[in-house]
Amino acid sequence: MGESLTGDMNDSTRKPVVLLIDDDPIITESMGFILKRDFNVISAESRAETRQLLARLTSKPDLALVDLGLPPLPHEPDEGFALIEDLLAFDSQIKILVLSGQSDEANMHHALTLGAVDFIPKPADPALLHSRLNHQLMLKQLENSRHSISSPSAIIGESAPVCALREQISQFANTVFPVLVEGESGTGKELVATALHQQSSRADKPYLVINCAAIAPELLESQLFGHAKGAFTGADKSHKGFFEEAGDGTLFLDEIGEMAYDLQAKLLRVLESGEFHRIGETQCIKSRARIIAATNKILEQEVANGNFRSDLFHRLSILKIHMPPVREREDDCLILLEHFLQFYADSVKPIKLDKNAQLAWQAYDFPGNVRELRNIVIRLCTKYPDQTVNASQLQPEFEQQNLSTDNMQNVKQEMFSSQLIQQQISSGELNLNSKLKELEDFVIQQAMQLYKGNLSKVAKALQINRTTLYSRMQKHDRH
Repeated sequence: MGESLTGDMNDSTRKPVVLLIDDDPIITESMGFILKRDFNVISAESRAETRQLLARLTSKPDLALVDLGLPPLPHEPDEGFALIEDLLAFDSQIKILVLSGQSDEANMHHALTLGAVDFIPKPADPALLHSRLNHQLMLKQLENSRHSISSPSAIIGESAPVCALREQISQFANTVFPVLVEGESGTGKELVATALHQQSSRADKPYLVINCAAIAPELLESQLFGHAKGAFTGADKSHKGFFEEAGDGTLFLDEIGEMAYDLQAKLLRVLESGEFHRIGETQCIKSRARIIAATNKILEQEVANGNFRSDLFHRLSILKIHMPPVREREDDCLILLEHFLQFYADSVKPIKLDKNAQLAWQAYDFPGNVRELRNIVIRLCTKYPDQTVNASQLQPEFEQQNLSTDNMQNVKQEMFSSQLIQQQISSGELNLNSKLKELEDFVIQQAMQLYKGNLSKVAKALQINRTTLYSRMQKHDRH
């Protein structure tokens, strides 16, 4: 475990904080030594330890260095991929750099698609590592300076889905009812919440954001409802929660699908009666705040799986807004390209796409959505400053998935021939685990063919996480 954060993070003169996740103590120690002059390095050895660490922090790290091979699967990239998603759920603005020996092209592409901003193979040159970290820190500071207050126009695009989205925002802005914003990771659901507040009559009132995935369940209740002095160990004074602090304003509950089941009942009570009480008190307090919630999960499925209360879901989803993924937004990808080129023009020299590169840009489905698109723009401007980029230079920035038709047909023949199955059973040649893997591969390949290789649609259709889908496909490819 790295050094403690609490004091350093509260210091107004603190160094930028780098969160290092690696299970090799030699790497942790050497990276800490290399970076300590310019950065405050904190560390964890696994995904679980990282989540515990994040729950204790008093402020958010600026950057993260993530190894893909983490316990309990140090020779597979699965935990590292999942951790990238965890970190972005904790803070959508964190800059994640992958520092890993599992640096084959497929892993690199998938990490970048999930939202990592850079991939540095091990062993890393210290000067290069410093340069990459400082570059991302500069970009983060630029983003923070320009995003102090977003405007409704921050939802960029002119496609029919985005025009319909703006119309919905206008219709729902002034209602007192909750609004549920749904959409895939990286689509910009927080922009919808901000626009709903800014276009409402509450625009001059507080707008508070709380990320339900970023706070430990035992602390989230206190953050939402407050607590009395002495209510629990460490409660040395009374504390107002977000519902009180919001007053007549708006409370945005991001990642609502991550809220603990028991706490969901208390949130439902507030939505139904407007009443709550601080932990350790019996006096009821009235909430006047308007609630906006967001999720990248399919809450109907979470209800069916017993992870989310059906009554809370129905109460939250009276009004629903769907944030469309980039692949459904027609030519908005070109508008977003120009937007980010202008946004970062003070820090990196903009590029242009030639005709074939522009066609490739329009054909790509951006499975990581706006976040992935933005990161690709930054990488292109860094690699090819003030140049015209062609299709061959652009293509390596995209995540590719190739379908194997011959393999799919062979599996199909084997899986659905009852005569062959019975023959293998009777001869003792059938291994159930191998057969189930073949079945899984066949189902995935069928879905990939049906949805033309679109990983996001395949994952949704198969009711599994996109990272889980990718990891299973990688395992099948290796076998």
